[in-house]
Amino acid sequence: MNRAQDTAGRGPGARPTHAEVTLIGGHPVLDFANTVAWRTDPGRRAARVEGVEAWIRWAGRAELFTAEEATVLLGPASPDERADPSRTSYELAALETLRSALWDVLDALADNSRLPDGPWGILRRSIVTARQQADLPAVLPLRWQVRVTGFADLAHALALRADELLAGPLVRRIRRCEGPGCGWFFLDRSRSGTRRWCSSGDCGNRDRARRHYHRSRP
Repeated sequence: MNRAQDTAGRGPGARPTHAEVTLIGGHPVLDFANTVAWRTDPGRRAARVEGVEAWIRWAGRAELFTAEEATVLLGPASPDERADPSRTSYELAALETLRSALWDVLDALADNSRLPDGPWGILRRSIVTARQQADLPAVLPLRWQVRVTGFADLAHALALRADELLAGPLVRRIRRCEGPGCGWFFLDRSRSGTRRWCSSGDCGNRDRARRHYHRSRP
């Protein structure tokens, strides 16, 4: 399903539901970065996951939360949450801040340039905080695991997975789609290591259409 199909039949400005958001990144952290469509095109840029419930359901699909954890979090709000509704806004803002920092770090990786100080500092602090809140079970291979007790733990889970991705061999497989305005990231698992598009049926098709148009012009 491409981005044109995301909003088909629902009118201008419609947003895809969590179930319709395509997970093409090959890793939850890249799929998190891809929750904004047309990221590098201000005229078409659109958030694809909005609000606490949508994020929790998305986290379940991306396997950052188990089905049981997502179900519990989607239940009635706790007394603490009802007493402090501003906490939800803070946690959503923190998630967006983490996503923005990841964009800048991943863009630097794709451009083979120096990591930007500010975004790297945000990501580093997120990872340190997440480890302080996490468990390290006595199971090999060792892996930090977040204790999911509330919506804020989604940012912790993402930070831990970012640590794992950027510290491991898959970091060399991270690519950014070459489609104009796209900006989506993915793991290139092709044997040749030359994959260019987030999806051959989406940005790849548009590129082929552009090239055909230019070839056929008189």
